[in-house]
Amino acid sequence: MDTFKVLEIKQSVFENNHQQANLLREELKKNKTFLLNLMSSPGSGKTTTVLRTIEALKDEMRIGVLEADIDSDVDAHTVLKTGAKVIQLHTGGMCHLDADMTKQGLEGLGTEDVDFVILENVGNLVCPAEFDTGASKNAMILSVPEGDDKPLKYPLMFSIVDVLLINKIDAIGVFDFDIEAVKQRVKKLNPNIKVIPIAAKTGQGIDEWVEWIRSEVKNWNEK
Repeated sequence: MDTFKVLEIKQSVFENNHQQANLLREELKKNKTFLLNLMSSPGSGKTTTVLRTIEALKDEMRIGVLEADIDSDVDAHTVLKTGAKVIQLHTGGMCHLDADMTKQGLEGLGTEDVDFVILENVGNLVCPAEFDTGASKNAMILSVPEGDDKPLKYPLMFSIVDVLLINKIDAIGVFDFDIEAVKQRVKKLNPNIKVIPIAAKTGQGIDEWVEWIRSEVKNWNEK
């Protein structure tokens, strides 16, 4: 009877990516470069948050940005106006970045003169959560208009991030959104997660977010 071998391709891909991600993290640590992977749905306010972050930290850190999109460079042009170094990554239809893509972006950016890199991942709550980019820390944004049930629908994303920004809280009176319910749901999935309500458009809550970054960068460089 003929036999054949079954290869678990997906598992192999994840394992290989995890190895590449760990190697990238080691390299970043050696160079004292902090990489923040920022994830969210499209339209959650990622780019506005990135702009606020750059404005708050540009005088104390050398900042670079990796802008990932399926096929667009609108956000890269917007961020470039801040004076930060920017590289646009086109994924060619892929809905996420993996460690190898991130490494290519960092090589294009050049990390020799950069302390802090923000990776603005592809707008998606599913695929980006499955692939380790080699980031020092993972962050995500949940905007008020998206609803407070997202931790129930996309548990993996909320399970793997270190900090959750609840954005557009200035519009909370317009939407049926329960911040306390979100906090309870994400804490069940991820007890160590930091939750920071913000309004990127007005700047509300940005100070707490920026202070979190300062602390994490300091810890990264001292370990």
